[in-house]
Amino acid sequence: MRYSGCFDEYENYLTNEKKATKNTLSSYLRDIRQFGSYLEKRTECSYEEAGENELKDYITWLKSEGKSVSSVSRALSSIKNFYAYLEASGSVSKNPAEKIVSDKTAQKLPQVLTGAEVELLLEQPECNDLKGYRDKAMLELLYATGIRVSELTALDLDDVNITAGVIKCRGRDKERFIPLYPAAIRALSEYIEYVRPRMIAGPSEASLFVNINGERMSRQGFWKIIKTYQAKAKIEKDITPHMLRHSFATHLLENGADLRSIQEMLGHADISSTQIYSQLVKKQLKEIYNKAHPRA
Repeated sequence: MRYSGCFDEYENYLTNEKKATKNTLSSYLRDIRQFGSYLEKRTECSYEEAGENELKDYITWLKSEGKSVSSVSRALSSIKNFYAYLEASGSVSKNPAEKIVSDKTAQKLPQVLTGAEVELLLEQPECNDLKGYRDKAMLELLYATGIRVSELTALDLDDVNITAGVIKCRGRDKERFIPLYPAAIRALSEYIEYVRPRMIAGPSEASLFVNINGERMSRQGFWKIIKTYQAKAKIEKDITPHMLRHSFATHLLENGADLRSIQEMLGHADISSTQIYSQLVKKQLKEIYNKAHPRA
């Protein structure tokens, strides 16, 4: 394809303005390069010249190549975002992909823990040594807030306001403040006051949670902690940090929280990402109905 500077501009936009992660950047650019290769080999259009018909033909071609529904959907999403940028920057007059709808994919509902399973898991850390207090605080905080494990391990001491009962979480796009329930506040207070000073490698350490070497806890380190307590609790589900995030959102929704509030706490950019929990709750209610109703 003849050179188009819009690709380089978009890459710069994703990298420097959107602060896209390495994986996101790689995925988006791969999809757009593949579309550009298709245009070069099968049309005489550049990115800026391609219209809705070329986009539709490309989607048809992807399907003919045996691409899965989810792969086609992801490629279309990448292209839509690319053209939304081109439209906003004035490189094209309108987004040719705007009206193209991908095939529906069967959305896999997340697996969650029951309230009883959560309680059982949270009971496992024994507060009779430094590690027990730390692990108790981490598990309580994760379930109290629904933050991602990467956000949990990125927390600094200054991100916790015990008096106000909130934490400040630096998410993918912006900071957000999330409240804590009393048991989480108590576990954090004990850890911060009595345990953390004895675990950190030095007074300059900013991390909230540290490993046995006194340095910031890693995602892999916390993963092992969860697996240890899953085994100890004899819970058969394959518990992951993200399962606690899903459980947090589902349990809030079950108890009357509105989707917008849950979206804000989870840090979802789009409400559609949060709506999956409504589907999960509806599915669970239907299962309860079918088991309990005498005529079901």
